[in-house]
Amino acid sequence: MRKLKNEELGRKDVEEFKSTDKNPLVIVLDNVRSMHNVGSAFRTADAFLIEKIYLCGITATPPHREIHKTALGATESVEWSFVDKTSDAILQLKKQGYTILSIEQADKSIDLHEFNPEKDKKYALVFGNEVYGVEDEIVKMSDYVLEIPQFGTKHSLNISVSVGVVVWDLLNKIRPF
Repeated sequence: MRKLKNEELGRKDVEEFKSTDKNPLVIVLDNVRSMHNVGSAFRTADAFLIEKIYLCGITATPPHREIHKTALGATESVEWSFVDKTSDAILQLKKQGYTILSIEQADKSIDLHEFNPEKDKKYALVFGNEVYGVEDEIVKMSDYVLEIPQFGTKHSLNISVSVGVVVWDLLNKIRPF
């Protein structure tokens, strides 16, 4: 067994990526303060052919050196837009037919492994601030709140990890790999 070289991976270039049909998911970053988390969300979105990222509130936008460190060029391939208020982005997405899924710990949350997405629907995944989580207003506007079950002493996962876990789980259910 040997490790593959980058040129053997058969990856798309930026133009191929942009013209390829995307998976029916968008990511909404609700006041995410770490530019490394923003960059990681872009890289995950690129890896899984996500439609778009919405950067909201205090979330930093490209181009920025700190975002680029983790995005590694994914800010060039993944479509994104900045919306000042997360609630405005959510209303816009609802009008476009997206089901809103906030990733948060809430009294009526559904464990991620128990949520079964419908294959013909589009989903917007909302990830919140590293300290405060998804804004209460956004949780109330959500169609569902999903929670990643955890079993240790910490109360949360880093956003970059959460994005990867949730996107992988939902895509695996929508279109098994």
